[in-house]
Amino acid sequence: PSFSFLSSPLRIRLFFLNPRAIRGFATAVVAETKAAETKTTETFFSDHAVSWASLGLSHPLSRALSNTGFSRPSLVQAAAIPSILSGKDVVIAAETGSGKTHSYLVPLINNRLSASASQQGLTPTPSGLSLVLCPNVLLCDQVVRMASGLCDDDGHPLLKVAAVCGRQGWPVNQPDIIVSTPAALLNNIDPKKQSRSSFIRGVKYVVFDEADMLLCGGFQNQVIRLINMLRFDEKQLSRANKSAVEVPQGIGSDSLERFSSEDVEDQQESVLEEDEEDQQESVSEEDEDFVAEFEVEDIKEEIEPGSVDRKDWRRVRKNYERSKQYIFVAATLPVNGKKTAGAMLKRMFPDANWISGTYLHCHNPRLERKWVEVTVDTQLHALIEAVKQGFRSDMLDYGAGVSRTMVFANTVEAVEAVVKILGKAGIECFRYHKDSSLEERAKTLVDFREKGGVFVCTDAAARGVDIPDVSHVIQADFATSAVDFLHRVGRTGRAGQHGLVTSLYTESNRDLVDAIRQAEKLGQPVETAFSRKRSFRNKLKKRGFSKLIDKSTVALTSA
Repeated sequence: PSFSFLSSPLRIRLFFLNPRAIRGFATAVVAETKAAETKTTETFFSDHAVSWASLGLSHPLSRALSNTGFSRPSLVQAAAIPSILSGKDVVIAAETGSGKTHSYLVPLINNRLSASASQQGLTPTPSGLSLVLCPNVLLCDQVVRMASGLCDDDGHPLLKVAAVCGRQGWPVNQPDIIVSTPAALLNNIDPKKQSRSSFIRGVKYVVFDEADMLLCGGFQNQVIRLINMLRFDEKQLSRANKSAVEVPQGIGSDSLERFSSEDVEDQQESVLEEDEEDQQESVSEEDEDFVAEFEVEDIKEEIEPGSVDRKDWRRVRKNYERSKQYIFVAATLPVNGKKTAGAMLKRMFPDANWISGTYLHCHNPRLERKWVEVTVDTQLHALIEAVKQGFRSDMLDYGAGVSRTMVFANTVEAVEAVVKILGKAGIECFRYHKDSSLEERAKTLVDFREKGGVFVCTDAAARGVDIPDVSHVIQADFATSAVDFLHRVGRTGRAGQHGLVTSLYTESNRDLVDAIRQAEKLGQPVETAFSRKRSFRNKLKKRGFSKLIDKSTVALTSA
């Protein structure tokens, strides 16, 4: 019979789900060991000689960063900020907790402040609207909070930042930075075609946060469509500047109106011969669809006869004056395989500067790890004991007297089951999953940040959510992929701190666990395990694990 977590009021079952649905749990604890302490500054902070001012930042911004508690930049920030200030496209691929958000916010703010100063008679500096795209509303709110946290001496934010997502519509007064999800942005600019053209023209800096998510899966069509809009505008402007005449009708601002839902279908047509020259190696059907969708940026180029010669427009497609800057940010960005996000970026933005973190896809030496193989009989005891570790005095938050433990569950039902199980053991928990409203989730995050405790969640909290001083992350089920694993364990050991990760796993997870542990032992990236999700599922299916799932369940009899 199929399993149900809540099938009986007297019995609650916790089991390692069918590998098709498994998602790992992770727990991290601050490990104050002497070995880790000696590595803190060299694994997170830049050299003492590197200051915010030395990176080319203005005095007001440098002072705002120092006043906020950022005495000096992290290694990733020290590498990324000058690269972004140079104006080139940039890809920031660095481990979780390395300071990536400020790596792009700081130079965006600096550019805007410099532009404002130029209006007062100083050297003119390129300015424009900054657009930050995130995969969900909570990440948008977090970026807005971090940007608004950089204030002048009077406590006023240096820039105006607005979120366009969830219930937050288009701002009445144009801000300096707009933070949005791809869907929310398209919904807000699509119905207003005239304002859409001026909006696209006004965007100068575009950031894709959690780029590996945005370039794959359900976000891909929306993101590629936005990239096409932005690049199309660049090419129109470039052509107009080179010809020193008005942009001809047919490729003018009204052309952006053709970016409708029908255009997504149009972009699936064959790539023009000129673009095919770039695709030297054979690709799968899915890759060809993606290349076509990205490369046919003119959207069929249905230009009125006599307005513009098609060949002339095709020539400008490859050689045009850039007027926008693209920044991609991710904690996991595999490049192996043609369909991975990293490989796509290398094809789409071949001239971009890549900034890689020291421990990208690797074991972070600030994390202490415990691996516990469990069985049906030992599973619950191991979970409860792991959670109780967070209450030890040495696990408390840096003098604040509280501990923070994150427990990741695979599904909403699993979260509810874990909360009940821990509740029966006398451990109260916060719960966080997609069935909770946005308001409930936001309040839960605030309460957890302020009060500490045990936070039981799905993967909705694995990416991007910054909760300082998490002292424990537990994997009650092991992850089905190395990507999920890296994001979960990255909730601890952030910003130069230390953490403990306790991973519980069963025999069915052993292959992936062995691959990750072997990579850590050799000091190598775990990229070879990135494709394990599909192969493991197929392997488990062949072995008939779905038939054995009931045998891997554990019943907890109510007290």
